[in-house]
Amino acid sequence: MSARTLSEADSKILLAAHGVPFAPERVVSSVDEAVAAAAEVGLPVVVKLNGDAIAHKTERGLVRLNLADGDAVADAASSLLEAATPDDGEVGLLVAPMLKGNRELIAGLADDPQFGMTVMVGVGGILAEAIADVAIRPVPISAVDAAEMIAELRTQALLGEFRGEPAVDLDALAAVVLGLSAAAEADPSIRSADLNPLIIVDGRPIAVDALVEVADGPGDAGGPIGARPARPGDAAFRALFEPKGIVVAGASSHPGKFGFVSLHNVLAAGYEGAVAATNRERAEVLGIQTVADIAELPDDTYDLIFVCTPASVNTELLKAAAAKGIRAAFVTSAGYGEAGEAGIAAQAELVALCDDLGILLAGPNGQGVVSTPAHLCAQIVAPYPPAGAIGVASQSGNFVSSFLNYAVQTGVGISRAVSAGNAAAVSVPDYLDFYADDPATAVGLAYVEGVPDGRTFLDRMSSVAVRKPLVLVKGGATSGGQRAAASHTGSLATDDRVFDGACRQAGITRAATVEEAFEAAATFATQPLPNGPRVVVMTTAGGWGVVTADAITRSELVLAELPDDLLAAIDEKLPPRWSRNNPVDLAGGETRDTIPEVLELIASHPEVDAVIQLGVGIQANQARLMREGRFYPDHGLERIVAYHERQDARFAEAADEISTRTGKPILLATELAVADPQNAAPATVRATGRLCYPSANRAVTALGHAWERARWLRARGLA
Repeated sequence: MSARTLSEADSKILLAAHGVPFAPERVVSSVDEAVAAAAEVGLPVVVKLNGDAIAHKTERGLVRLNLADGDAVADAASSLLEAATPDDGEVGLLVAPMLKGNRELIAGLADDPQFGMTVMVGVGGILAEAIADVAIRPVPISAVDAAEMIAELRTQALLGEFRGEPAVDLDALAAVVLGLSAAAEADPSIRSADLNPLIIVDGRPIAVDALVEVADGPGDAGGPIGARPARPGDAAFRALFEPKGIVVAGASSHPGKFGFVSLHNVLAAGYEGAVAATNRERAEVLGIQTVADIAELPDDTYDLIFVCTPASVNTELLKAAAAKGIRAAFVTSAGYGEAGEAGIAAQAELVALCDDLGILLAGPNGQGVVSTPAHLCAQIVAPYPPAGAIGVASQSGNFVSSFLNYAVQTGVGISRAVSAGNAAAVSVPDYLDFYADDPATAVGLAYVEGVPDGRTFLDRMSSVAVRKPLVLVKGGATSGGQRAAASHTGSLATDDRVFDGACRQAGITRAATVEEAFEAAATFATQPLPNGPRVVVMTTAGGWGVVTADAITRSELVLAELPDDLLAAIDEKLPPRWSRNNPVDLAGGETRDTIPEVLELIASHPEVDAVIQLGVGIQANQARLMREGRFYPDHGLERIVAYHERQDARFAEAADEISTRTGKPILLATELAVADPQNAAPATVRATGRLCYPSANRAVTALGHAWERARWLRARGLA
């Protein structure tokens, strides 16, 4: 794509029309005019050589600063005109007042390969690249987006009162970002724009330099925002996730082959619909008498086919399946889009065939599909998770397994799960879009590696996030990861900052790791959203509370100050040595009823939005040592062991009951969740359907995601 750079003066005229603030300046053509202009705008001034072919004035020495009188202006203007070269074309001079400020910001527009035009704001000047403290969003943005971008900057101290200067007018700074977005939206020929620096003068940002690049000629404008494509209808997805009958094509009697494993998993999970299987030799497999040809099966009995056959036979197989009333196919077969040009061509033919046949095509080269409401485990690997409300969709089948394994470990269950494979016809956004309207699903959870069509992805996911929480973890966030992703799936990775900004704009909860993603999804599925950021930590040991308070302070959450009436109420329950602060350290003062009573006081207080409870499981942990020791059950150990275990179970039950009654999140955290999951405390937390967090830090991270979700909904009038 060819492009041309506008002169600084023309760049400013274009952006000023959309409210971007600039200093008063004059464009002149002679030395005398420059002197007169300097007097008009007020000394001292800056004089620059101006022209359409002049993009990098500073590097060429074409800027003169802090000119205090007419003689200095004349000398500068003369030398600049003499410095012009024939390549600069028609030139003139730009005269502007010399603005001074201790803070410089940057803002601009950039055309991203995946998301199209994006707008950026951050720390500017000579530190812009070194600090790289910027926030980015795809265009167009709203006033809420602009405010959130500014709030994301790490160097917030620069925006407050600074070296005797007033705080930055955040509304004025937001107006700059909104003006850039409006310019890009109004003029699709804009390819980039730079405002560097934005000098803060008396608290207000003023752009002293501008550079706009536009498409050179018709047809060069960037791509439009993608319209939301229609996903397959709900009936097709119901055939995939809740089939009345399933055919396993390519069943095998060899227990090491996918055709055996997939049939085994369907039967072992307790699927109650009709089950049939094909096998060229008509072998009996796991009590199922197979058929050699789908044509031998009854009509309108099966609506899902799970394909474990070679790619070479799948065309005829799917034609026969459609004739029997099958409306969804999960294709595990490899040899398609991941297998070079021939495979790409075969995949395109497969997609066209399924479109003609009216069959939803999941895969190919996928791992399988799980649907706990239908007791369906049609996949070529383990495990089958407990039932729950998390809907999983992944570009990588391995991460489907990871999420299902976490569900088994934690007891926080899954509603649906699917490996998108090559996503030839149905993509991860399609599945998430279905989950957003699925009564069995409370939250979507996804792994993606590349987003080749970022605009369509953003449009689809924005719609999903309005309806239900959506948690996403992305591979290929670093350059090394991008290379790995390309070799794995051939998918494209976008710049991580742009992707992160797009997620924030769309309301997507982006997690840094797979563990964090699952725990965020589990929190959405099992806890109420907080009404605010104020958190109280309740702990049975001081050190745990200290590190949790540190984690809260580093996050967007707030370590709540205990109100006087709450302090007084807790005083009545605990001995004088308790911390009398947040964290609420019980200091060994707990009795049989202290923990649930103090938790009740904290959670029910109107100035507390959430609670993180630490130390559960300690009594049951000692009970385990007693039970396993050589003195048990004598010396009264049997009675005290039972008491300890009952108490920890009671504390976990109380947290669940109080959270439900108050509508506030109460997160219980202990390493015993993984060190000894059978301990009465984490075991009871699992029994209540909630997640027992393996560390306080991970509980803080999960709660932070919940608050970010609540804040996003509230800012947009959705909650």
